[in-house]
Amino acid sequence: MKIAMNEKITDAGYDNLIYDVNPKAEVMTVTFRKEASAEATYKRGCVLALSTGTGADGKYVALGTTEVGSETLTANAILCGDVTVGTDADVTVLAYRTGHFNENALSFAGEYTFTAADKEALRDVGILISESVEY
Repeated sequence: MKIAMNEKITDAGYDNLIYDVNPKAEVMTVTFRKEASAEATYKRGCVLALSTGTGADGKYVALGTTEVGSETLTANAILCGDVTVGTDADVTVLAYRTGHFNENALSFAGEYTFTAADKEALRDVGILISESVEY
């Protein structure tokens, strides 16, 4: 069998998520809470919120998810890759804990409006958000 050494294997894609290499994008594993009613798929760049407060479970959900009980959901990380979350069990995913990201490449649960308070919460944990133009 012959292999052509100049054969094209794949196209390198650019998703416009990373704005700059400073601060360095660091990755961590987080527990993404299972869905309450139906399976959902979240894309790379989805902003994750950490469940805190008196009714918190310390797990992550997509920002824009409805709070349950007395929990508070605060923007805290950005999803590294696409993930499908079912209703049976929580899922361990990779998320960026720091980095500099493009605002127009971020996504949320539902029709959520990204606020200045969300940007500030992300900045507090080392994630910077900037606006950019797609090329």
